Amino acid sequence: MKKIINIQSYIYGITFFFITLSGFAQMPIFKRYYIADIPGLGWLADFYVTHLMHYIFAGIFIALVVYSIIDFIIFKMNFDHMRKDMVVRIVIFSGLILTGSLMVIKNFSGTPFPNGLIIGLDVFHLLFCMALIIFGLYQLIKGKKALLSE
Repeated sequence: MKKIINIQSYIYGITFFFITLSGFAQMPIFKRYYIADIPGLGWLADFYVTHLMHYIFAGIFIALVVYSIIDFIIFKMNFDHMRKDMVVRIVIFSGLILTGSLMVIKNFSGTPFPNGLIIGLDVFHLLFCMALIIFGLYQLIKGKKALLSE
């Protein structure tokens, strides 16, 4: 089981890096601050590449979360000893997945979301992203290896 957790941690780390990178690339900061002008990083300014990358890694992220939920239900089903950091993870991951899914639906043609809802989704998705980054840094400082594994 320890080897699976290590593989899961590596996959999560890679996924977390690329989903964060592609997410920030959606706000055209890499072109604006000339980071995309560095040789080899020009793809960071291409919206469609980073958009597709964000969707692919979001799918991997959702698969990791679902795997962790199933693993918890089957092997560790003990809600009495659920720690505060597990609850924080559940809230952050649920918020990211919910707001991200609604943003994907918003991108389909023929789905008339009001402008206020679209702005709210963007803001809350960014807030959950920042919460995940801050919580991940806290977990690293605390000595945890991964956000998904125990």
